[in-house]
Amino acid sequence: MTNTTSVNLKPALRPQFWSRFKLSELNHSEWEALCDGCGCCCLIKYMDDDDSEVEDVEYTDVACKLMDCATGYCQHYDVRQHYVPDCIQLTPDKLPSMMWLPAHCAYKRLYKGQSLPSWHLLLTEDAVLTQQQMRAANIGVAGRCISETGITDEEMETRVVNWVTP
Repeated sequence: MTNTTSVNLKPALRPQFWSRFKLSELNHSEWEALCDGCGCCCLIKYMDDDDSEVEDVEYTDVACKLMDCATGYCQHYDVRQHYVPDCIQLTPDKLPSMMWLPAHCAYKRLYKGQSLPSWHLLLTEDAVLTQQQMRAANIGVAGRCISETGITDEEMETRVVNWVTP
């Protein structure tokens, strides 16, 4: 007789975890579920961090070499630091210094005491609907970024975009 019982190694998402627990109290699966997959954090940015409280940031449409610009997803997310050692690992303790994240970012919004965007997958529970609503809201890099591979610094300076709002 074959045992067909599968073992779920991922911790379950607790109901409404984003509104019931502090970011530091989330398990790994919950933390990852907050990401809407927009890919904006993977875009190359120009930042002015001259000790002022408000950090100036300009996003380009140039993405990390691991970004699949057609889908907007990292090609090696789970092992990205192996390919890009300086890839930022977002953690609750780093959030205060990462206010350059886009205004729609669930991590930033929850850190600031705001709610999730209405189109977030955790609210809609429908991936297709979420993607449609994100596109309608002009959110995400899929189909509108290029890889950093082969881009010169001079060309990079001409690729600043205004469709990402910090």
